[in-house]
Amino acid sequence: MTTADTTTTTTTTAPARLLGLLARDLPPDRLATDPRTLAAHASDRSGTRPEGLPLAVVHARRTEDVTVTLRHAHALRVPVVPRGAGTGLSGGAAAGDGSLVLDLSGMNRILELSPEDQLAVVEPGVITADLDRAAAAHGLRYAPDPASAALSTIGGNIATNAGGLRCAKYGVTRDSVLGLEAVLADGTVVATGRRTVKGVTGYDLTGLLTGSEGTLAVITGATLRLRPLPAATATLAAYFATFEAAAQASYAIARAGVVPALAELLDGPVLEAVDPVLRERGAALLIVQCDGAGAATEAQAVADVLTPLATSVRTTTDPAEAEALLSARRRALPALERLGRPLIEDIAVPRSRLAEAAAGIRAISARHGTPVFTIAHAADGNLHPIIVVDPALDRLPDAAWETAGEIFALALRLGGTLTGEHGVGVLKRQWVADELGPAAHALQRRLKNAFDPHGILNPGKAL
Repeated sequence: MTTADTTTTTTTTAPARLLGLLARDLPPDRLATDPRTLAAHASDRSGTRPEGLPLAVVHARRTEDVTVTLRHAHALRVPVVPRGAGTGLSGGAAAGDGSLVLDLSGMNRILELSPEDQLAVVEPGVITADLDRAAAAHGLRYAPDPASAALSTIGGNIATNAGGLRCAKYGVTRDSVLGLEAVLADGTVVATGRRTVKGVTGYDLTGLLTGSEGTLAVITGATLRLRPLPAATATLAAYFATFEAAAQASYAIARAGVVPALAELLDGPVLEAVDPVLRERGAALLIVQCDGAGAATEAQAVADVLTPLATSVRTTTDPAEAEALLSARRRALPALERLGRPLIEDIAVPRSRLAEAAAGIRAISARHGTPVFTIAHAADGNLHPIIVVDPALDRLPDAAWETAGEIFALALRLGGTLTGEHGVGVLKRQWVADELGPAAHALQRRLKNAFDPHGILNPGKAL
């Protein structure tokens, strides 16, 4: 069917027309319209509850499914919400009334893994931890390590430019993406980037699409950089009397010239939620891991920095013991989800102001009477202040929004950002202009229009 055929359809019949075209042009197992499937694909881990249910869900298995879907949706002006595993924390995959969900989780093949070039070519539905395990069989690793690695997909990580536990040393997702296959709003397939580590031909479309939250194109493939597994690791667990003291200690590590692979910080309320025994050991826990040939030397330098500041410091080179420590960090969000509906923020500030941000968050929490649970990627200044509310409420209380707004204002006042790795989604849109400024905000809107002139890709998100 041509574009002319579909654009003659009126707006009121566009949804029905789209369903008919998709039923005709997609394999029979790709299109779902039953209420249970629609409800399961209407939201993500943020708990955002859009009005109504999506029109349908397309379960893509190949790039051709995506091109067919977008070509018809573009012609008929039907909004499309790309989706991976639904682990996003900002509402980026929330799909409201009349939208079409494009589920990419079934595109889950590792197409190539090259030890020689230290790269992998994957589809977007590959689970992050599965790629890391596949690389490990060749003595390599996929460095990005979000706390949701066992659940989240590569495509979702790319869409939000996810960070994670190891980003202090290895960078965020963008630093491991060499190239992309993506489908534009009208169904055109484009290839960006390359297989080489270096390359500056043309504009950096790979970097632009990474972190664009599904608003510019739909990612259907990625060429990713792999790195050698470290020769050794050493992990430290340090407890502190206050969260602010732990934050100051994490910056002291940086001043000492050590770049750890990770430095994760949990406050007392988070420790209590994960395991009350952990809370009994201190009001904050800082987990630091050094890796590489010099891991033992770096860990000793970290211990020398932390020992005068902490109430206790423990070092281990046992991988199982280290994983047990890190499991406390990975269990933090599930533990808070058991308490209620979490509103999860991810501000970032300059590392030198991490302790100031921690103190500010505590003061904001007290002022509004709103409990805030805080986790941080301490080595790069990325904090996750988490507000937990009653899940039975049909909307977030005003006090929660006021608390969040003041936390965002605090981040900007300290020279930071609204979001370090989760993305804007729908939860932070009202504050975006405050950070970007009018000129940059307008420029980004023009970029959106160039990629998606009819505004069908994830409308209402990011900008």
